[in-house]
Amino acid sequence: MIRKNILKTLGFASVMLFAASCSDFGTMNDNPNAILTPVTSALLTNALLDFDSPANNGSIRNGLYCQYFAETQYTETSLYAIPQIGWDGNYAGSLYDLQNIINNNTDPATKAYAALNGSNNNQIALARIVKAYRFLMLTDQWGDMPYSEALQLKTQPKYDTQQEIYNGLFKELKEAVAQFDGGAVPAGDIVHNGNLTRWKKFANSLRLIMAVRLSKVDPTTGKAQFLDALASNGGIIDANEDNAQVVYPGGTFNSPWYNTYNGRKDYGISDVIVNMLYATSDARVNAYGEPNASGTVVPMPYGLTRDDAVNYTNAHADWSKILNPTYRLGSATSFVLTAASVYLARAEAAALGWTTENVATMYSKGLEMSWKQWGVFDQSKFNTFMSNAGVQLGTTNDDILTKVRTQRYVSFFPDGANGWSEWRRTGVPALTPTPKATNSSKQIPRRFVYGSNEPNLNKTNYQAAVSKLTGGDTQDAKIWWDK
Repeated sequence: MIRKNILKTLGFASVMLFAASCSDFGTMNDNPNAILTPVTSALLTNALLDFDSPANNGSIRNGLYCQYFAETQYTETSLYAIPQIGWDGNYAGSLYDLQNIINNNTDPATKAYAALNGSNNNQIALARIVKAYRFLMLTDQWGDMPYSEALQLKTQPKYDTQQEIYNGLFKELKEAVAQFDGGAVPAGDIVHNGNLTRWKKFANSLRLIMAVRLSKVDPTTGKAQFLDALASNGGIIDANEDNAQVVYPGGTFNSPWYNTYNGRKDYGISDVIVNMLYATSDARVNAYGEPNASGTVVPMPYGLTRDDAVNYTNAHADWSKILNPTYRLGSATSFVLTAASVYLARAEAAALGWTTENVATMYSKGLEMSWKQWGVFDQSKFNTFMSNAGVQLGTTNDDILTKVRTQRYVSFFPDGANGWSEWRRTGVPALTPTPKATNSSKQIPRRFVYGSNEPNLNKTNYQAAVSKLTGGDTQDAKIWWDK
């Protein structure tokens, strides 16, 4: 069913692209039968197709920075070479589609036609939630960036501070949950198939993740937002059946991890994460990496030069790719936000004194959900894992926070975007930069530098944003919540 809907909606999208391509020739090429108003279900499907894309949300690069992954031949990124990665494609792609959904369901001239694909309010609310998620991924990579004036056809939008963006996203997510009505559900929803309760849980859960991210820079706001989200209408993700995930049909629409390895072999699971998993008897190791014929995950050493990486792979033909092959099929499931991550965020909030929830209960439940999510749960093995000295909660608050934060880092795998963010915020685990680093500081990057187009196309606003960064527009400058 999902594949059929994707094909149908992308067919509409192709029509729209063709109509747009003829717009520069006045009326001479006007087709009276062409679709001049976007089909909002097609826009939604297109935006959700790469909801979890490693390339789109930066998970590959971020996963290299937080040492989930290691490069096997072209090793520049894990040696911290300085890229200039523009965000242009994000604004022109999914974000623009989502804004178009909002615009067409708001404009009196188009809202009746748009309502053929679900009530106006429901479509707007869903688009606001997905748009908020997209902006969160972006601002956590760059910091200050266009937000309030973005997607408004302004050629030189101002850069909002990351604090302003976070405040805006908290507001968007809360209002969107309240905006859902009892009308028809949005067509084109390939994530939850129109289940608006699950979208409410996603929005509230995303607020929990965001709130804990403020634990050092603004704990007062973080606590208030966490408590508000925890008690919000619609609930939170607390069971794996409510996980936000994309189930790909395969064929024309393969999973992003399938595409990562389709004819390529650029990445392996790193020795950093694998050693952590084996040290604690963590059964997730066989889901996170590809076991060899003997059932062992053979990690790729992190941070090698190109020559050393090629020599290693030549000498270890059974090196392990990222994820068990089951999770790299064209028709595999990719996770966006899960019950495990939510329970572990609740464990940290409890350890911080933000809630009266039991830290140990939230912690154990989060890890149980993670093992079940990855299909490795066995009660006896899980008990052994939980009693491991590296996992078992100690008696001091520092030890408790370190253990909880370590498992948050582990459980976000392979989501490098969130893994890198959690490491930057907490310093857990204690990652060591590669000694082969090629950047001037030799340190793990803390942010993306702004794209090369910005100084030319939006010079005044770019310069204003750079002036707020300690040390300027570098990988070492810290974003707002990175304390």
